[in-house]
Amino acid sequence: MNFEDEDSMENKLILVTNDDGYTAPGIRALIRMMRPLGEVIVAAPDKPQSGMAHSITVNNPLRYQKITEEENYKEYAINGTPVDCVKLAEKFLLPRKPDLLVSGINHGSNASINILYSGTMAAVLEGCMLNIPSIGFSFCDYSFHADFEQLDKWITKIAQVVLQNGLPKGVCLNINFPETSGKPIRGIRITHQGEGRWEEEFDHRIDPRQRDYFWIMGNFVSYDGQPGSDLHALENDYISIMPVQYDMTAYHAMESLMTIFHNNE
Repeated sequence: MNFEDEDSMENKLILVTNDDGYTAPGIRALIRMMRPLGEVIVAAPDKPQSGMAHSITVNNPLRYQKITEEENYKEYAINGTPVDCVKLAEKFLLPRKPDLLVSGINHGSNASINILYSGTMAAVLEGCMLNIPSIGFSFCDYSFHADFEQLDKWITKIAQVVLQNGLPKGVCLNINFPETSGKPIRGIRITHQGEGRWEEEFDHRIDPRQRDYFWIMGNFVSYDGQPGSDLHALENDYISIMPVQYDMTAYHAMESLMTIFHNNE
C-alpha cells in the first residue's frame, strides 16, 4: 500500500457518519482514526438507526444540533436516518464535496444479505451516488464494549489508500472485520457477496389491553463456504473488502429475458 505524506493530507475533508448514533463506541473510534488524516466533519443520527436501510425522512422536519466545533473538526447530531445525514451534510453542513465518506464502525456484520438492511451501508451508497469515495466499516462483534483499537492500523491504511487513489466511479466499499477472539487478523481479501439469509421468527405477545403485538427475532444462516465470498473470508479471520455498486441491474439476465419476452409479444 502507498500512503500520502502528512502535508498532503492536511487539505483532505472527511465526512463521518453511522447508523448506531453519534455516541456509539464504533463511531467514536472511527472519528479518532480519521482526525489525523484531515479535516473531519461528523454528521450522524442522534439515536440508533440500525436496519433503516436506504430510508429517508419525508413526513417530519429534519433538524441538526452542533455538538462540537474545534480546529479541523465539527460534529453534528441529526434527527434522521443515515441517508438523511449524508444528504443534509452534503447540502448544508460541508464547505465543499468531501474527499472521503466513512460510515461505521458498525457493531455487527454487514456481510452477505445484511447489506440490504444496513443503515451503515445505505449512507455509503448515498455517498457513492453523490460521487464521493465512500467506505463502510463493520466489525463482527456485537458487544457494546468491542475492542475497536485492534482495527486502527487497518482502517487507517485503507482510508489513506482511498484518499490517495480514489475509487472507480459508481463503486463504494463494504468492509467487514472478523471477530477473532484475540487471534491476529490474517490479512485482507477482496470478496464477493456471500449467500446467506435470515431465518426469522416472530414472538407473538398480548399487551395489557389484549391487543396483539410482535417482536421479530431470527438467526443468520450462511449458505456460502466457498473461497472468494465475504462470509468465507470472515470465517477464516480475514478482512473482507467487497466492492459495491448502486446500479442494481442484473445484466447477466438481460439477454435471456429479451428472448423470453420477445417470443411472447
